[in-house]
Amino acid sequence: MEPLPHSEPKETGWIEVIAGCMFSGKTEELIRRLRRAQIAKQTVKIFKPKIDNRYSTTAIVSHSDQFLPSILINDINEVFEQSFSAHVIGIDEAQFFSNDIIDVCNKLANQGKRVIVAGLDQDYKGVPFEPMPHLLAIAEYITKTLAICVVCGNPADKTQRKTKSSERVIVGASDIYEARCRKCHYIPDES
Repeated sequence: MEPLPHSEPKETGWIEVIAGCMFSGKTEELIRRLRRAQIAKQTVKIFKPKIDNRYSTTAIVSHSDQFLPSILINDINEVFEQSFSAHVIGIDEAQFFSNDIIDVCNKLANQGKRVIVAGLDQDYKGVPFEPMPHLLAIAEYITKTLAICVVCGNPADKTQRKTKSSERVIVGASDIYEARCRKCHYIPDES
C-alpha cells in the first residue's frame, strides 16, 4: 500500500478496494499488496471465483502474467471456512460474487482482518457492476486504476466489449474486451 496521509489502522481490520476497468492493473495491484503482506510474515489467504478460469484454476493471474496461488470458490461464504487463521484476505474478481460479499467483507474486517478486494467497477455498458458500488461505499481505502485507451491513448476507465452478446457476464480477456476512454467507448449493437 502506498504511504497514506495518516497512519494505518491499529488493532482493527479494514477493507481496501481496487476498482477499475479491464487491463487497468487491478489484479497486479492486488498481487503487489498481498506479496508485501507475505514478506511481512502475515498469513495470507487468496480467493477467486470458479467462473474465472481464464489463465489458471490454481492462482490469481494478472494480464501481465504475475500470479499468486489462490483458492477457487463457488460461494463467497466459503471464505469463512478457509481463512480463520489469516491476517490478510485477498479476493479477486469481486464482481462475479453475489452481494453476500458485502457482509463477508464487513464480518472479516470486524474480526480484525485486512480485506483486499479487486474487481470491475463498471460492466461493458458503463453501468456500475454490483456488488462493487457497495464495497466502495464501505471500504476504508479505495484505489481506482486506469488503463490506456487502445483507440486514442487517453486514460481509460471503460471496458469495451468486442462481441454482440447481451449477457452481462462473459469471462474473457483481450479476445473479447479492450480498454477505452469515455470518448471512444460505445455500447455494442446487441441485435
